[in-house]
Amino acid sequence: MARSSMRTDRRRQRGAALLLLLSVSSVAFAAVLIGVFGRGDHERRRQQQTLVRMAAATDALTGFAATHGRLPRPAVSATDGRETDEACADEAACSGFLPWVTLGIDGTDSWGKRLRYSVTPLYTTAPIVRLSSVPTKRLLSRDGNGALRYVVGQETCTLATDCAPAVVFSQGRDNLGTGADGRPQANGARANIDELGNDEGVLEFVQRPASADPRAPGGPFDDVVVALPLQRLYDRMAAARTLP
Repeated sequence: MARSSMRTDRRRQRGAALLLLLSVSSVAFAAVLIGVFGRGDHERRRQQQTLVRMAAATDALTGFAATHGRLPRPAVSATDGRETDEACADEAACSGFLPWVTLGIDGTDSWGKRLRYSVTPLYTTAPIVRLSSVPTKRLLSRDGNGALRYVVGQETCTLATDCAPAVVFSQGRDNLGTGADGRPQANGARANIDELGNDEGVLEFVQRPASADPRAPGGPFDDVVVALPLQRLYDRMAAARTLP
């Protein structure tokens, strides 16, 4: 009996260590992806803290869906973190702020700005029918020549493409965004077209390395953008038996 207990404890320890390693690896990979460099240790810590909060946000979204059979609608406002009661009439109505109160998480990034959230309207209504529900969110990045290319989804989303059901993003330290007090931050940059696109986006969002160079393709950029993977959502819901 004692040996069996010891083997069980060792398996649990190995499992916990593996989960920790996967979590650290994911955060480290995301940090490299967004170009966390060149602003000193303090700024790097803020970037990493924001990544951790966004990971918690995507986990909370899948947890909500596993319980309710759908994803939540955006928050009522920047100062009211409850999910709005009104059904989304279109993609714009389903784009706003992360409903942090409903999800039970921190709704700001490490610069005190509200996390943004855009979700496919069809995925905010239960039940989600996986054989006919098509996610609509797409992520783009820029290649070595500065041209935009899809990294999540394609120009036209279908059941066969890998578009995402939802996107969560931070608007970074500089330019644009809304504080926890509801006050918008002015755009202090020029030609930051990728940041402006994210600020107004409802379908397509840009995810690329940070840059303060106004001459860079897409302009200055420090947004942190994460798509909710469709398969991860389905797996979590299927395990909870909330996916038909």
